Amino acid sequence: MTTPTSSRCPFHADGMPPAPVPHPPGVWPPGPPAGITGWGLLARMARDLPGVLAEWRSTHGDVVHLRIWPEHQVIVSDPQLVRELLVNQHDAHIRWERGIQIFSQVHGRSVLIEEGERWHAKRQALQPAFAPKPVKAFAPVIAAACTQALARWPVGPAAMPVESALTTLAMDVIMRMMFSSEIGDDARLAERALHLLSADANDEMFWPASWPDWMPWKREQRRMKRALKALVERHVAARLAMPYGAWPDDLLTRLLDLHRADSAAWPLDAVRDECMTAFLAGHETTAATLTWWAWCMASHPEAQETARREVAAVLDGRAPSAENLPELAYLGRSLQETLRLYPAAPILMSRRAVKPIRLGSWTLPARTILTVPLGLMQRDARWFPEPECFRPDRFLEHGAGAPRGAFMPFGAGPRVCLGQHLALAEMTVIAAMILQRFKLSVPQGLPPPQPRLNVTLRPATSLQLVLEDLAPVG
Repeated sequence: MTTPTSSRCPFHADGMPPAPVPHPPGVWPPGPPAGITGWGLLARMARDLPGVLAEWRSTHGDVVHLRIWPEHQVIVSDPQLVRELLVNQHDAHIRWERGIQIFSQVHGRSVLIEEGERWHAKRQALQPAFAPKPVKAFAPVIAAACTQALARWPVGPAAMPVESALTTLAMDVIMRMMFSSEIGDDARLAERALHLLSADANDEMFWPASWPDWMPWKREQRRMKRALKALVERHVAARLAMPYGAWPDDLLTRLLDLHRADSAAWPLDAVRDECMTAFLAGHETTAATLTWWAWCMASHPEAQETARREVAAVLDGRAPSAENLPELAYLGRSLQETLRLYPAAPILMSRRAVKPIRLGSWTLPARTILTVPLGLMQRDARWFPEPECFRPDRFLEHGAGAPRGAFMPFGAGPRVCLGQHLALAEMTVIAAMILQRFKLSVPQGLPPPQPRLNVTLRPATSLQLVLEDLAPVG
């Protein structure tokens, strides 16, 4: 999923912009006044991070400096500079240590957490399982889970908790892909655990340190962590108790094959950590995006009908196969437009410069914290006309006219989301099957949902929609 680039010929443009005049090292970009410590800026970020970053960009430009003692933080929202940072200078920074410390409380030392050679080795080992071709094999698994889930969805004039239902479905899909098992009774507990732990993690990002887990007020957090850990460990133990020849071809088997081949590099703890990350990240971003897509479809009936007609023409009532997915072009654009408006991770995990970095006219010293608010770039009127409007056809080839890097919901560079191909395939299959079965509409009087950032972007109140059953009778 790449951003269409401008079709203007650079040799016939109305002049080229002058090269930026470099600022001497030690000069910082403009930014809001920090006062004595800058901690007031941090408090504002804790209250509404996307909103305050948008305000500062509007006031100070695409490169904004925050002095929050004892750190210097730079917010970068220029697409060209973001690609320079994430792609060309990816080796000049690591992920922000505080963020990694918080995520590691649940994810252990998975590929999401590791840095340097350890990260590279894990990424290389895991990459083949998430390449486009192997991902296609999961299409029947996704379709089977979706068929079973949709049969239980209630229809009628009453609003249905579609966000919760999509979260359960996404959990079931990742459980089947990872463990060849259904989510079952674990769904509600896992959903509560993720909601609580995400909110806590988001709050802790603005604290200098975390309270120990044994503190009395963290009792529920401890219980949720234990529940998720037990969920993973139960499935790993069950697989190890089976004869090897009976192991199904799923993600857990592929991880355990790494353990069997090199137990020093892949101890069982490492297998469990990757399972935890696959379960949490593998369902949360998909569920969040499908929730926003359902809202966009319900609130834009014409777009919904266009997508439904395409699904009917391509599938003729069949469940989608991997070969069908490229044919669902408009449906794919509707998902792209949803990801533009509501990226699951609208602010990438911050980076820490490990050496001086040159971005445009600025030379930033080592230890600078660098933050990329991709949600801001994806709603920038310079790149996307009428940015608040839901317009899937803006993603027709050469239609957006946006610079490369203005649209990157899965990140960019070596740290681009490992599961992006799987997520896109899963969302397309589920979205197509929903449109085959239901018409989505907004309950009367329901205002547009307000986005809330708790690591991922979700509606502030759980989304409910009205479902009309389109399945043929008899």
